[in-house]
Amino acid sequence: MRFEISREALLKPLQLVAGVVEKRQALPVLSNVLLVADQDRLALTGTDLEVELSASVPLLDNAESGEVTVPGKKLMDICKSLPDKSLIEFSLVDSRVEVKTGRSRFVLSSLPASDFPNIKDIGKATQIRMKQADLRKAIDRTSFAMAQQDVRYYLNGMLVEVKDQSLRTVATDGHRLATCVVDAQESTTAPIQVIIPRKGILELNKLVADPEAEVVVEISNNHIRAAAGDYVFTSKLVDGKFPDYERVIPKNGTRVMLGNRQDLKQVFHRTAILSNEKYRRVRLLMEGDTLQVIANNPEQEQAEESIGVEYQAEAMEISFNVSYLLDVLSVLDSQDIKVTMSDSLSSALVEAGDTSEALYVVMPMRL
Repeated sequence: MRFEISREALLKPLQLVAGVVEKRQALPVLSNVLLVADQDRLALTGTDLEVELSASVPLLDNAESGEVTVPGKKLMDICKSLPDKSLIEFSLVDSRVEVKTGRSRFVLSSLPASDFPNIKDIGKATQIRMKQADLRKAIDRTSFAMAQQDVRYYLNGMLVEVKDQSLRTVATDGHRLATCVVDAQESTTAPIQVIIPRKGILELNKLVADPEAEVVVEISNNHIRAAAGDYVFTSKLVDGKFPDYERVIPKNGTRVMLGNRQDLKQVFHRTAILSNEKYRRVRLLMEGDTLQVIANNPEQEQAEESIGVEYQAEAMEISFNVSYLLDVLSVLDSQDIKVTMSDSLSSALVEAGDTSEALYVVMPMRL
């Protein structure tokens, strides 16, 4: 096995593939990246048994075909440390991988490619085609609400629902819920709902970076696979039942506040400085066309600021975790946001002022 490749061609795919690899593994081969050289292409694959990512990159000349696995992080660190425009030569010598460029030479340990676990066949799958920009938008606008290490394991991921020529993402940690719907071309008329694990969502989001290109998504009973350019992402699905998100979304709110997103974001940032560090609570007082935002903490410090909004209902006071509000305002890009409420004890619905493609439900804190 021998091949040559430029540092520029190798570095980005290697960083993405090595990002899937866990640094500490019970199986040593799972710390490695699989390299398969075949004529003028090099395939790289990394996996942690739950998520797998493969990339195909061009070689500078026809390679001596072969396959081997090498430590992923060490190889990535070597490539990152090399000068720009370096030409890297790989060769397999007596079960060691020799990496040479200029006056530098590195010898890495290896394990047989036959030991590497591949997810080759995901079974019968439903295919969805969509713009990478749309999938990225759906993930960006909801992923922040995924739970982390929750005992309700099905919350440590994202629900993906496909129906009516659209794809919807939903995430919740039990205190807030985020959902976004985008256009998609599907190959089935039956609705599909699957839960993708948190790590899978974060790795998939790194791939869909070309707004003009298309991504092809395949969903089977146990896996999801996405092909984007020279990359193929595969993830196991979470076996569990996601909460009924439609029941969580408030339907009959009568108090509506409309405000400038950037202005509200700045006010929340400033008042949050003196909020309780643990609970991050801010009080919102709405009366007339004025919103008053108040925060205080156990040190008896207080922040207070007023801002003009559109609000026609009766006066109301409600409290929120300010971090939840800021998360929503950070992922939306509209000029205005709309907050719909019923009372101080019921969840509020937050959305962009000009579209309902993304919806956010935030539970209030007790006054």
